[in-house]
Amino acid sequence: MPKDTRQRNPLTNLEILDISYHRNGIDGAPFHAALFHDGDSLKIGVVFTAEAHCAVLDLELLLAEDITFGTHSWRGDWYEPLLRAAIADHVATK
Repeated sequence: MPKDTRQRNPLTNLEILDISYHRNGIDGAPFHAALFHDGDSLKIGVVFTAEAHCAVLDLELLLAEDITFGTHSWRGDWYEPLLRAAIADHVATK
């Protein structure tokens, strides 16, 4: 039987620090920005309305001017469900 080599999502929860909605100008795609800590570092998630449209950026790496693929690559598909749930809770309490 072949070995299962799929990666498992190690994320179980995030510490959400702040969430903000941005309309992204007049014609841009609106998004929510979520500032959070994932147990490893401080990150920002940019979550667009469309499913599977989520970007995660590490703030320390950004401050170090590192946007390089590989050193600054985060699995948006791992973060997206948790971020969308936090955004839904945030919107529900407004």
